[in-house]
Amino acid sequence: MTIKAYRAELLSVPEDPLQGGTVRHHADGLLLVENGLVIAFGDHPDLAPRFTDVPVERIDGLIVPGFVDCHVHYPQTDRIAAHGEQLLEWLERHIFPAEAAFADRAHADGVAAFFLDELLRNGTTSALVFATVHAGSVDALFEAALKRNMRIVSGKVLMDRGPETLRDDVADGRADSEALIARWRGRGRLGYAVTPRFALTSSDAQLASAGDLVAAHPDVLMHTHLAENAGECAAVAERFPDARDYLDVYDRFGLVGPRSVFAHCIHMDDPAMARMAEAGAGIAFCPTSNFFLGSGLFDLARAGACGVKTGIGTDIGAGTSFSILSTLGEAYKVCQLRGTSLDPFRALYLATAGGAKVLGLSDRIGGLQPGQEADFIVLDGKATPLLARRMAGASLHDRLFGLQVLGDDRAIARTYVAGELAWSRDAPIPILRFS
Repeated sequence: MTIKAYRAELLSVPEDPLQGGTVRHHADGLLLVENGLVIAFGDHPDLAPRFTDVPVERIDGLIVPGFVDCHVHYPQTDRIAAHGEQLLEWLERHIFPAEAAFADRAHADGVAAFFLDELLRNGTTSALVFATVHAGSVDALFEAALKRNMRIVSGKVLMDRGPETLRDDVADGRADSEALIARWRGRGRLGYAVTPRFALTSSDAQLASAGDLVAAHPDVLMHTHLAENAGECAAVAERFPDARDYLDVYDRFGLVGPRSVFAHCIHMDDPAMARMAEAGAGIAFCPTSNFFLGSGLFDLARAGACGVKTGIGTDIGAGTSFSILSTLGEAYKVCQLRGTSLDPFRALYLATAGGAKVLGLSDRIGGLQPGQEADFIVLDGKATPLLARRMAGASLHDRLFGLQVLGDDRAIARTYVAGELAWSRDAPIPILRFS
């Protein structure tokens, strides 16, 4: 394939600044892509003499790696902004009825297509996605993701306790999961996640079966919720009185390890956080949903001090925006309320390379390093009159923070997936489709 070259301002944070990771910034940069992979990322004056025969496209904007959403529910797309209630009541009133509709494959297909296009419009190129208990909901999402060549990880929800319309059983849940893994393994840029919804919606037998699935398939993730809401935590403690804490419930069933991703992790003590670090498990920090449901304030500083790998999740539909930029602005506010701060360069790391690390994909995405997949976006600091005014004369640090506080989908000028233009603000519809 032909080498493609993009000349623009470039920015990447491939390693955690808390651990001494450096910011890679090139005010006049050159990004070169071949066969969907980055082959060079650096200063234009240094790289241009090596690629004199390659046509260069000039881009007015800031190129950064594509965003990685570490926790989002595609079946809840139509229930964003559902009024009232905290977590458990909100699930019963709004979410479980909406998810029951995904027994209809045509409905799942329509929502999956809209959902993925919305991710691209907001600059998200990779995501760890909850489906529903229906195997067809996973097929719908994966087929749509394959057409868009997106890096999507998902799995059938395991849930044998709950409303009848969403209940499976241990044997069927295991069989459906095995069939989905076999059907989708190695196709496109897709990955599978064993997905028990949370401790209250699975029997002990199903949690044990989920642990067996994870052990049997070393290339799959485990994705669930943990310590999101005080009422949820109390209910878990009542159901599992012998467990040391909520995390210990999962640990007993072999669900805590380096391929485990836990959403929220708000109500956790120091020993539980230390155990997560020891196990190599990851956290999806979901600030907008935590605010929306009144769940609490995640302690990002403690997670960082303990060495727990952490990424950002929009958590649609309790989350209130598909925009990772907007979500980073809310993450900053959570940290402020916690008495700490969130540097914009570390925020960008959490939304890109940090998220890739949580998903076990740091060798493939997140940093725009040579050999990685060329998923990137173009940020427009002049997308709105207020942004343009705020950005005038500002430093890189200040501009990046301004984009995270004031930016949203309007600041995403283009989204590239594996080196191909997947979405453009100037195009009326998404423009990339793979057969």
